[in-house]
Order: sequence, then C-alpha cells, then structure tokens
Amino acid sequence: MFTFGYGRGASYLSNDPQSCVNCHVMQGHMDSWQKSSHHGVAVCNDCHLPHDPIGKWVVKADNGFFHSLAFTVGGFKDPIRIKPRNRRVTQSTCVDCHRDFVHNLLPATENGDMQSCVHCHADVGHAGR
Repeated sequence: MFTFGYGRGASYLSNDPQSCVNCHVMQGHMDSWQKSSHHGVAVCNDCHLPHDPIGKWVVKADNGFFHSLAFTVGGFKDPIRIKPRNRRVTQSTCVDCHRDFVHNLLPATENGDMQSCVHCHADVGHAGR
C-alpha cells in the first residue's frame, strides 16, 4: 500500500503517458516516444497493453505489481528493458493496428512464428532507442 501511495499508483489507471514517468527510469523512454513517429497517434497503453478490455487490465495489474515490487526492493535494470511477455503484447498491438498492411507477413497457422515488427522498425515507438 505504501508503494501504491508513494508511487502515485492511481495515476496508472489513466491513459496519460505522464503517469509512466512517475518512475525516473522511464524518463528516457518518454523522451524517445515524444520524438517517435507514433507520438501523435499512440500513447503508452496503445502499444504496451492488449486492446481487449480484460487483457488490458490483467496486463496492467501484472505489470503494476512487478514494477512496484522492483522499484520498492530494487533489482531492476537501468535502463529498464521490456520482458519477453510484454514484448509479445507489443507485437500483438503492432499487428492489431496494422493488420491491413501486414496480412502477408502473418503466420500461416494460429500462433505461428513471425518476425518481430521492431526487428526492422526499432525507432517507431521510441526514436533513437
């Protein structure tokens, strides 16, 4: 409860990108997002959370718990790095928004492999990262 209050946890329930920089380790990510091509069309939640309502809140709660734990007891990498499970969420949101353009790149079978969008488009969400 202390961490939720001290870290302004209620602000994370919003869609405001400013809430992400409550933690100083996110400032570089915010700065690079502001220079990115997606700055005018997507905020943090658009790319880093599933687009379905249940998935959005499950991932938000999961990330909130582990971020709070890491920032309270330490042990996180600085600069912070995306975890594989969150990389899968981000890949899914890329495909969700750009499905009409990437349909030929989608796997032939459900849950099949495909190249990560950020493999070629690394600067789209966070310029210069």
